Amino acid sequence: MLSIVGRANSQNCDGMRRRDFLKVGTLALSGITLADLLRSRAAAESSSRPPAETSVVWLWLVGGATHVETFDPKMSAPAEYRSIVGEVQTSLPGVTIGGLFPQMATLAKHMTFVRSFAHENSGHGGGTHYVMTGYNFPAADQGLSPVKPSLGSIAARYRGASNPRTGIPTYVRLNGTYADGPAWLGAAYNPFDVSGDSRNNMALRVGLDRVADRRSLLKDLDRVDREVDRSGLMRGLDGFEGQAFDIVLGRSKEAFDLDREDPRVRAKYGPGLGDQMLLARRLCEAGTGFVTIHSGGWDMHGQIEAGCRNLCPKVDQAVAAFVDDVAQRGLSKRILLVITGEFGRTPRINGSAGRDHWAPLSTLAFAHGNLRQGQVVGESSSKVEVPKSTPISPQDLMTTVFHHLGIDRGLHYLDPAGRPTSMITSGKPIHEMI
Repeated sequence: MLSIVGRANSQNCDGMRRRDFLKVGTLALSGITLADLLRSRAAAESSSRPPAETSVVWLWLVGGATHVETFDPKMSAPAEYRSIVGEVQTSLPGVTIGGLFPQMATLAKHMTFVRSFAHENSGHGGGTHYVMTGYNFPAADQGLSPVKPSLGSIAARYRGASNPRTGIPTYVRLNGTYADGPAWLGAAYNPFDVSGDSRNNMALRVGLDRVADRRSLLKDLDRVDREVDRSGLMRGLDGFEGQAFDIVLGRSKEAFDLDREDPRVRAKYGPGLGDQMLLARRLCEAGTGFVTIHSGGWDMHGQIEAGCRNLCPKVDQAVAAFVDDVAQRGLSKRILLVITGEFGRTPRINGSAGRDHWAPLSTLAFAHGNLRQGQVVGESSSKVEVPKSTPISPQDLMTTVFHHLGIDRGLHYLDPAGRPTSMITSGKPIHEMI
């Protein structure tokens, strides 16, 4: 079995952990081989839509980022409510954002800040499920498995799991987040996971001329061939199994190689999150339709100022570099960036100098895409507690992303009981952005 395993980390205040993994020989938890996965996809190939050129990069601020210190500083509110890191004037007249985002502020003409995003679930699991899928599922906070497919998996089901032109997977996650999978859509539409060792395993240390010869594969692949040989996967390799290995060994893997990038561009993005944002741009440019990025540490029940001063500058640098890079490369209409998390934080600073969970109000940020940018949508109440105008729901967010991806909001698939089930039941696109 070829197992590509990532790290288990990012524990939040509910004790939830994540383990990211990809098994090319056998997919985790499902027992399905990648070749079987590809066969199941091919069975529906005749009804697949041609791949659109649009993509989404979904930057998830894990733990529930504060809406006040990020994109709704509300300096007119009393001191215990307003941003404790101040504000910075953006390039949009009269619009400010949190004081630790000066680089993003200069690029605000490419962005939209939604200050009226809200839902009803203030639990980490439930809130994540709600925003990731568009559906509330309170039992997620008791550790139950997701019951609705994520946006990325829907995109993979709609477009086909791989781009037929480039071979790049349609849905890629750079690290995992709860409810980012296919639920009942099936394992065929799991995200292609490149976190942890999977990235190392893709960097095979043999020449392409030798890889091209299937008969020499067992002899020449170092670490990978030993795992494959143990499972006997190479025996009886058919066309689908060849395709499975092409995903890992083919030219599409070059998009994953940041060493091919101009070092000056890489330095502009910065390390860590910056590398992930740069990788997301490369994947989208190569034909990936949906990329998720997990940025942890935002569950700030105490000492929120110190937490923000640690995390916000890294997000500021990486996002600003991404927004500018996408514009410079002429990809603005193709690639949409969405910045969100599971909820906001309590409006009033608590006794530990932090903010607690707060689903009644949070913010969203968008950049580029086939949407109107350079604006603020919605307004919060005077103490940043609830939407004052233009409330936006998770399904509204979902429908807006569908619009960019060219997916009809009436899309439905058969559930395990054979019933036609709509992916969206009540959402409407954000009017100001369409």
